[in-house]
Amino acid sequence: MNPRSLVSIVDDDESVRESLPDLLREFGFASQAFSSAEEFLLSDGVARTQCLILDVSMPGMCGPELQIELNRRNIRIPIIFITGQRDEMLRSRLIEQGATAYLIKPFSDAAMLEALNSAFQVK
Repeated sequence: MNPRSLVSIVDDDESVRESLPDLLREFGFASQAFSSAEEFLLSDGVARTQCLILDVSMPGMCGPELQIELNRRNIRIPIIFITGQRDEMLRSRLIEQGATAYLIKPFSDAAMLEALNSAFQVK
């Protein structure tokens, strides 16, 4: 793992966009946060992102739709899904479609670090 690997966060919840970068910095990652999937897709961050922390439910394009769009564009970024809803069928589907992890909010720092370590082992 490169200590300055870029992790992008896409979540419509402002508190998540404010708190996760601090945690990622503690883990040694650079980060950038986006309030929507559309904002992320329009940014130059797509090409630089080495791991994506992605909310499942957002207005507009939801997390699973962004995963499909990235796959359609042949952009392979390890994805850690985060969500407030426990849904085993959705979790299984997202993992089958290539997601690295599926974390239920609120998740522990240790769970996020484990997911990040898995994401960077996949790369």
